[in-house]
Amino acid sequence: MSDRKQLYKGIALILLSAAVACVGQLLWKLAARDESLILLFVGLVLYGSGALLMIVALKYGELSVLHPMMSAGYVLSLVLGALVLNEHITALRIVGVAVIIVGLVFLSSSEGENGK
Repeated sequence: MSDRKQLYKGIALILLSAAVACVGQLLWKLAARDESLILLFVGLVLYGSGALLMIVALKYGELSVLHPMMSAGYVLSLVLGALVLNEHITALRIVGVAVIIVGLVFLSSSEGENGK
């Protein structure tokens, strides 16, 4: 498998890891609010699965590129907070998410410039 394909596989896995861990954290919040042991347990399983996915993802790329991709979880947290928890999205939060997304694009596209 080419280095580029390996990197894309790592990025896909790390983004999936961020999403799974983020949903796990959302379930923790819901478990705390509703005092639900089931939500707490499922949240723990999802968060742990996200950590395992991250370990697998790191096999396919450099830590300095892949680990910052976990910040995609912040973007998903904002969306889930608004949709599930009815949290308010402010203009400043939108700017913060935009900066994260731009950073993720730069990280994923700059790796190919290193001659790998």
